[in-house]
Amino acid sequence: MATRTKTVYRCTECGADHPKWAGRCDVCGAWNSLVEEVATKTAPSGGASRRAGGARSLAEGGSVAPTPRLREVSGSESKRWKTGIDEFDFVLGGGIVPGSMILIGGEPGIGKSTLLLQVAGRLQGAGHPTLYASGEESALQVKLRADRIGGDTGDVSLLSETNLETILTTASAVAPQVLIVDSIQTVFTTDLEGAPGNVGQVRETAARLMRFAKESGTAVFVVGHVTKGGGIAGPKTLEHIVDTVLYFEGENSLDHRVLRATKNRFGSVDEIGVFRMAEDGLVPVANPSELFLGDRAMHSSGSAVTALMEGTRPILIEVQALAAKAGFGTPQRVATGYDGRRLALLLAVLDKRAGLSFSQLDVFLNVVGGVRLQEPAGDLAVAAALASSVYDRVLPHEALFIGEVGLGGEIRPVSQAERRLAEGANMGMTTAYLAERAVPRRVPKDLRATGVRTIGELFQRIFP
Repeated sequence: MATRTKTVYRCTECGADHPKWAGRCDVCGAWNSLVEEVATKTAPSGGASRRAGGARSLAEGGSVAPTPRLREVSGSESKRWKTGIDEFDFVLGGGIVPGSMILIGGEPGIGKSTLLLQVAGRLQGAGHPTLYASGEESALQVKLRADRIGGDTGDVSLLSETNLETILTTASAVAPQVLIVDSIQTVFTTDLEGAPGNVGQVRETAARLMRFAKESGTAVFVVGHVTKGGGIAGPKTLEHIVDTVLYFEGENSLDHRVLRATKNRFGSVDEIGVFRMAEDGLVPVANPSELFLGDRAMHSSGSAVTALMEGTRPILIEVQALAAKAGFGTPQRVATGYDGRRLALLLAVLDKRAGLSFSQLDVFLNVVGGVRLQEPAGDLAVAAALASSVYDRVLPHEALFIGEVGLGGEIRPVSQAERRLAEGANMGMTTAYLAERAVPRRVPKDLRATGVRTIGELFQRIFP
């Protein structure tokens, strides 16, 4: 067989090949997603090359495989492996599934390697042999981190290698139950030309690691870098290949981190786990609501509390608003952790339906703790905080605001109101304002749920 080399342009979003560069991918429509890649192909010998294009050539080299009925498939679900880190196990859906492949991404320096090294130490101590393959750091650097973390991390097997064939051969010989690859962008295979981290290398190495996980029953963790847009670098097919995708998020100026599941074949998605960065690693936070409300001021206007649902977990967060006289001709609209277009919509509703004019006021909105307020259940808290700042009157400190605000000024119900109210009662809230149709039959005894129909009615109650 003869090999030939050619250059192709591959889309980082869908993985489609193009013979020449273009600004837009013809397959998925993404802009500026084509990257140059050197591909090596093996030309078939004999008559196989002359039979290209026919049905016979499509099945060349294959064999007939068994096709059992689903009812005939035997076996049971494997028991999950607990890491002992409650927040991590919670996000995964109860633990690690043997033979699964998990991708974790995040900003540089956010703590991905620290978290996985802690997980490796816990698994090693629980009797699950773990192999940590580091392609970014030397053995000494990993050891220094392990010494700082402590625990059973010193017993984890370490492999400093970037060649995929060496990693898989070593893993087959050592036979660990858990393999951690840090990171997928540094690993390469000699079967493909091109630098590590390009589209072809990432896709091929991920596919082989997935095949190794399924065939050997080894749970494989893979670290992925993120782009400036927040997505995991490499082809989008990388996230489709793996079983679970985790994002590790947080602000460098804050000491807490959020682990979020965006895909999970063995559990629910949109679950989050909260960690606090300490000197000896990441510490799970059992009660995130207490963390986000810990420094809340009692006698300050423009502060309101709402309850968000992150997967199946309710979390109380504080929304801060500040309306000040504009110093220039065009007022500013600045929102942190909240959609700017949604803020403009609420300002228009407050102007039209509640008589609050913001045309001469700068508006600043902040969701405390670096949390993103995405669901509409926080609309009522945003509206109450804005009105509190305009009137410069303090909202009740133990009040909870839950509801979506419509364009007519009406307050609409949101899902899982009972769980939100229960979390509010656990955190000492005594009053909750929500849509009149959303008041549940079962309300915690220490909390009074007040139903309101419009934002005008709400303001009459809290600002008599």
